[in-house]
Amino acid sequence: MLGSPGSSVPGPERDGDEGGRGVGKRRGRTGRSGVGARSGERAPRRSVTERLEAGEVTVDEAGDLARETVLRILTATPKSRRELEQAMARKGYPEPVVARVLDRFAEVGLIDDVEYAHMVVRTRHSERGLARRAIAAELRRRGIDDDTAAEALGQVADDDERETAARLAGGLVARTRGLARDARVRRAASALARKGYPTGVAFAAVKDALAAEGVETGDLSELG
Repeated sequence: MLGSPGSSVPGPERDGDEGGRGVGKRRGRTGRSGVGARSGERAPRRSVTERLEAGEVTVDEAGDLARETVLRILTATPKSRRELEQAMARKGYPEPVVARVLDRFAEVGLIDDVEYAHMVVRTRHSERGLARRAIAAELRRRGIDDDTAAEALGQVADDDERETAARLAGGLVARTRGLARDARVRRAASALARKGYPTGVAFAAVKDALAAEGVETGDLSELG
């Protein structure tokens, strides 16, 4: 989805960063006089929005800067469109410029929230052992809409979730040997709950893990 940017992304690439080094020949005169200049201190770098408003860069140059910055972000790690919008806003890019760049990236497949959501679900469940509830919360934080999130979460079935809970529970109870049984139950079940597992699934997994060790679990239903 978000592989190495290719030639399909329009526009020139320059050796500048989001502050605009290397784009065009316009240079702001901020800091050439005044306290900062007299003391030898560098003036704070102005945002692209400020430079655009001051006429120091053109709209096209601002677009080039935005394009380069988005490419760097995506090269480092996949992002949803909403995450990119937020990152670019923090860097001081004007929203209309960012919107045009992101629209073009979406057209050529460098931004794809559907594929991104599927990737998040797969990795969070298989690598971190998160349940669907916890993954759904993460998708919301990343700006994935409910319909896209629901479709992606369909990759994890009820049986998948129970199997993962059982695997995690085995490791959790193994680390608490020597504690009282009820304390082991509470610790392991709480750890599973933090990963998003429903109470019933978490308790059943912990109970089975203890039973596999030969621990008496016949009366544990009252603790669930």
